[in-house]
Amino acid sequence: MPEPKGSSRQLLPFDLHNPGRVHKRMPTSRCGWVENFVAVDSPSIEALWGDVERRVPAALAAAHAGTPFTDPLHVAALRDLVVLHYVRSLHYRDVHTDAFQRARTRLVAKAISQYPEQLRREALRETGLHLSGPASLGAFAERLIERSSVMRDHESGKLFRTSIEDTFHQMRDLASTRRLEVITPETGQFLIGDNPALTLSVERSRTMYGMAFGDAQTLILPIGPRHMLSLGPENVMLTVPQSFVDRLNAVQVHAADRYVYMHPESGLEPFVERAAQRRPAGDRTI
Repeated sequence: MPEPKGSSRQLLPFDLHNPGRVHKRMPTSRCGWVENFVAVDSPSIEALWGDVERRVPAALAAAHAGTPFTDPLHVAALRDLVVLHYVRSLHYRDVHTDAFQRARTRLVAKAISQYPEQLRREALRETGLHLSGPASLGAFAERLIERSSVMRDHESGKLFRTSIEDTFHQMRDLASTRRLEVITPETGQFLIGDNPALTLSVERSRTMYGMAFGDAQTLILPIGPRHMLSLGPENVMLTVPQSFVDRLNAVQVHAADRYVYMHPESGLEPFVERAAQRRPAGDRTI
């Protein structure tokens, strides 16, 4: 975001868990930072992110200057930037964790229903106990899973690192078939949440977000108070009215994990307070 007068690249973080508190300006370096987001083998994934981020400054400068389509490399870099923020997000980490836990629950149920005798024999060999009912078999199956290499990789973060890298490559391939839209507001400013890149589908009276990429109309990413990137059918600069800016900002508030960030002089705090009060529990429609 542009520097406000008298500041050195500062943003105003808004804590959605404590909307009534006094929110203070912070340097951009302290905003949106998650320590040990990828806990294991982070140099390899940092190299992957670095390959994208090295190409971004020139592409962002072109977008802010209104000339993002003069160089196809700028378009590719900005498209990759959107994908990077989609997978390098708290939302994706939650999706990964939830998927792992569901797979673990299914594995326990499968072991109880399909391999009860094998579980009983292994339990007798290890513990000397004769297991009978599904509860005791399930507990022993959980014990076996806890000792598995997959579980160790999950707990160390290795499984998440592999997942996030694979998903980035898959998403980049899918996104390569889309073009780039650079959106600016007629009036007002965009804010950005701590889950900034979001899948989106817009109908006349409804805005839905958080669906699978293949089911979405677009994937959006605010890159400053006056610019937002979106994947679409053609390369185009778009200007949207204040009502649409408000709708996109509400999506950022609703989809955020805890914080949204804004230009310190944007005057968006009352809007965020109202949107925070309407944050849905599980509903991803505005």
